[in-house]
Amino acid sequence: MPPREQPTARQVRLGIELRKLREASGRTAREASALLSVAQPKMSQIESGRTGVSEERVRRLASFYQCDDEQLIDALCGMTREHRGQFWFDEYRGILHPSFLDVAELEWHARALQSLHSLTLPGLLQTGQYARTLFESVWPRLLSNELEARVEHRLRRALILDREDPPPFLAIIHEAALRMRFGGRLVVRDQLLHLLKMSEHPAVSVRVVPYSCEDFIEVTQPVLYASGPVSQLDTVQADSPIGTHLLDAEFELKKCRALMRIAEHASLNADQSRQLIRDIAREL
Repeated sequence: MPPREQPTARQVRLGIELRKLREASGRTAREASALLSVAQPKMSQIESGRTGVSEERVRRLASFYQCDDEQLIDALCGMTREHRGQFWFDEYRGILHPSFLDVAELEWHARALQSLHSLTLPGLLQTGQYARTLFESVWPRLLSNELEARVEHRLRRALILDREDPPPFLAIIHEAALRMRFGGRLVVRDQLLHLLKMSEHPAVSVRVVPYSCEDFIEVTQPVLYASGPVSQLDTVQADSPIGTHLLDAEFELKKCRALMRIAEHASLNADQSRQLIRDIAREL
């Protein structure tokens, strides 16, 4: 089969992890390609996610690299059994930018989720009208069909919370985000009431960092920490005005974990957070 033109984020991540194992073992790409009896360019394509790799080959490579982390190996093998087209977000391929699918894919496979928002509310907890307001402000303006697709896609992401085994989701939100009146008072009030309802969901914990917090928390853009089946496969999704970035380097993960701990420590407890949300909603 020809190489993939646009591998998914998880396909790329599988290749990256195989390359990390190879480099940690001191093996060269030439040696790895010889083991699999493939041309060296094919090995490069495997490590870039542009060419698929079977579970049997992953196990052979892991053994060759002297990796004895069975949990990591099993997790990587599980990634080889995923195919494009089997998940709901694949319906949007060719309709939305790949970064939208990458975020949905990240959430779908996560064992646990933590997010930190200072100006907007988490996508998984947004109402349709609130999401529409945010997307209507995008510049350059979106065509109507893409606007509708983005709103629909954002709402469908919340399907993970309705699964039999939803990932635990800790949403840390600054009070500033609760008081922003994006879309007007009615839109925000409806959004806050929805947030209150979702805060009672067994898998969801909403914690608010109040204005009274005197410590600066180093985040101005949304950050999502997705825990993988093993810690080596954790991923951070960071938004910025120029796009979405997926981070997986250990120093980046470590910094984000520390950031989440600081923000959670600075936040109100769940009951206090709900009371503050109610108070703000009543003001609208």
